[in-house]
Amino acid sequence: MERPSRKPNRLPEYDYSQNGAYFVTICTAEKKPLFWDTVGAAISRPQRIDDDFILRPPLSEYGRIAEQGILNIPRCYPTVTIKKYCIMPNHIHLILLFSDECGRLIAAPTLSRVVGQMKRWVSKQIGEGIWQKTYFDRVIRNDAEFERIWRYIHENPLKYLLKEENI
Repeated sequence: MERPSRKPNRLPEYDYSQNGAYFVTICTAEKKPLFWDTVGAAISRPQRIDDDFILRPPLSEYGRIAEQGILNIPRCYPTVTIKKYCIMPNHIHLILLFSDECGRLIAAPTLSRVVGQMKRWVSKQIGEGIWQKTYFDRVIRNDAEFERIWRYIHENPLKYLLKEENI
């Protein structure tokens, strides 16, 4: 039986190591809800992430490991900054900013290398692969798009909790 071919989800001829902002969504395999302790539970005390408050249930052990993997990105890749992220029950959203402010002494990391390293680190800590093979990305092209995506990421946990089927 012939497997269906995947539609390419990357921009052709685009250099994913160049300066810019990227919106990334990474899902768990089979969309298993691994990252929150209680899916659909009452909203817990607001949790501080960067300079913002995000309402969400507490993270599970896997969720805490995924968060540490996210926070490790700038340690592994100093030219990459996490501008915003949220951890949902079965996926994560990130805004990553690539910048060569400190100069490129070695080859610049690509988006796929950064995401792949984070996914491998989390899977190694957990002891098994938990991720879908691919991920979604979008090149953020202007300030208005950045603000719209930032707001989407910020509001996503609350919107999820308020959906009737998730309560």
